[in-house]
Amino acid sequence: MLGVVGSGTMGNGIAQVFSMYKHPVVLVDVDAAAVKRGMDAIKGSLDRIVKKERMTADEAQDVLGRIRPSTSVKDLAEAELVVEAIVENTAVKEKLFRDLDAAVRKDAILATNTSSIWVTKIAAATKRPDKVIGMHFMNPVPMMKLVEIIRGHDTSDATTARVMDLAKGLDKTPVEVKDSPGFVSNRVLLPMINEAIFCLHEGVGTAEAIDTVMKLGMAHPMGPLQLADFIGLDVCLAILEVLQKDLGDDKYRPCPLLRKMVMAGHLGKKSGRGFYSYA
Repeated sequence: MLGVVGSGTMGNGIAQVFSMYKHPVVLVDVDAAAVKRGMDAIKGSLDRIVKKERMTADEAQDVLGRIRPSTSVKDLAEAELVVEAIVENTAVKEKLFRDLDAAVRKDAILATNTSSIWVTKIAAATKRPDKVIGMHFMNPVPMMKLVEIIRGHDTSDATTARVMDLAKGLDKTPVEVKDSPGFVSNRVLLPMINEAIFCLHEGVGTAEAIDTVMKLGMAHPMGPLQLADFIGLDVCLAILEVLQKDLGDDKYRPCPLLRKMVMAGHLGKKSGRGFYSYA
């Protein structure tokens, strides 16, 4: 049995993929309403797959049936591996990992889906740093092939091999990278998104113009501002703040427009409004 803590966009996507590949899953969040939203999102995703005739209705129902919603980490006691996919906040993650360390069996692997925070720092909150690892899925999880695998300072070879094998068994491509803020994906991606926001902030071009230049000129499937909306502007801001603080370089300084939009609650697709409207 596998566990996922956090039933938001990333967490429910990870739980869905685990279940699609026949793993029983416990999906945990802080309250029943949050877990229900996560389960509803999974059902919606499966319905779209069924409509595209990539899965039968019965198969979709089986996938849902393998996912057990919960509001307690105690229900993860027998999990072989638990993936954390909660808010990008070091202190909150450290507390959760202390709780998980006490709740799950001693040989279980604890993985974090963090997109920017030191895995070593998260692992230090536990008594099993050799069994803590970064397992950074890409959004949307059911579609994207890449999983960044990040070893903390004490992560063992056995833990790494087990997680690499699990990712391959999900038809993903695991790529091992070093433990560093933002790893490879977000250390490269977020400065690009941030610079696109600066271009908008300074009036260099409209959101549509900036995204069209990157799509047609650089062969990107989605423009950086639209991608930021899909990631969540609050998540983009949190990652940039980690990069700036931990790498000590002002080239990661978040654009003032990004800060202002997050303060206003314009978080992108999930709030209905970001650089584009999703009403």
